[in-house]
Amino acid sequence: MQRKRSIQASAVRRSLCVMICVLAVVSGLGACGRGDIRIVFTTGFGKDEVFRIGSTGCSRAELMVYLTNMQNRYENVFGSEVWNLAEGDQTLEENVKETVLARMAQIKTMCLLAESMSVELDEDETQLAEQAAREYFGSLNGTEIRLMEITEETVRRLYAEYALADKVYQYIIQDINPEISDDEARTITVQHILLRTWTTDGSGARVGYKEDVKQSVYQKACEIRQKAEEGEDFLELASRHSDGSEITLSFGKGEMAEELEDAAFSLETGEISRIIETENGYHIIKCISTFDREQTEINKLQIVEERRREVFGQEYDAFAELLPKQLNTKLWEQLAMLHDEEVTTSDFFEIYKKYFSDDT
Repeated sequence: MQRKRSIQASAVRRSLCVMICVLAVVSGLGACGRGDIRIVFTTGFGKDEVFRIGSTGCSRAELMVYLTNMQNRYENVFGSEVWNLAEGDQTLEENVKETVLARMAQIKTMCLLAESMSVELDEDETQLAEQAAREYFGSLNGTEIRLMEITEETVRRLYAEYALADKVYQYIIQDINPEISDDEARTITVQHILLRTWTTDGSGARVGYKEDVKQSVYQKACEIRQKAEEGEDFLELASRHSDGSEITLSFGKGEMAEELEDAAFSLETGEISRIIETENGYHIIKCISTFDREQTEINKLQIVEERRREVFGQEYDAFAELLPKQLNTKLWEQLAMLHDEEVTTSDFFEIYKKYFSDDT
């Protein structure tokens, strides 16, 4: 039972990585600096102030908006029992709580960065933040307002800071438009046979084959490759002999072991590779497709965004490193999710996208 719960927790944690995107609904907020709060003090805070970064602070009410919306989005997908899952010494609730703290710290830092660069919301953007706040606050019931201890002004400030964080990101990366070649972004598709040269011991640790056993595996790989060269169906050979979990693979550069990648990208459609050795064993691959125009264009956009995030991340980290960071540990430890059946709000981030997406 414990192992099953651990597996479930791992699966939900992987879902957390996806769901955290609701905290990063604009392009830059998901992959810049870490936003860690590392220096801990417990004095000098304002009323209900959970942390301070530089000259700005974050209140309990602000954190509760993010935390409560994340909580309910989780429960809408996994049910309220999800919070019973744990992995190691940390519960899922603690994991989500810390993620929300880091994201809020990041947004506050980005707003300070915007101030240092004289980046501000214009009148139209300020009005959009007010409209979004009016809609979200109007959707709350009395219990939600009371337990989160928020006002419409709290919500307006959150939307305005979120929008400003996105605006400074766009400001910094506006001139980052690298030319990405077809070859750099190319995705290929291959069929793959793997013959492992290792096993595991009783503790699950990997143990390599002895040289004579490894040589016999190599001879088997040679025989399989010869059959493929003589015209035997490669997919059928893979189905019978491969130790790999997948037979058909699609990947771009930088995604596979270097030896395998170099061999794969040198093949023409229909060509079968030599026997390739990696730490996992002996591989034989057959190229099915050397180029997919649609996927290549998608890859180009992804590579450009990665380059932009790298540039922004460098600037963000250099700025954030110099800021004093203070966490009110007593108040932070008291902060908890709201387990109340009348607290169901979950559309804070959806309303943001409604007013600030590129389509508006």
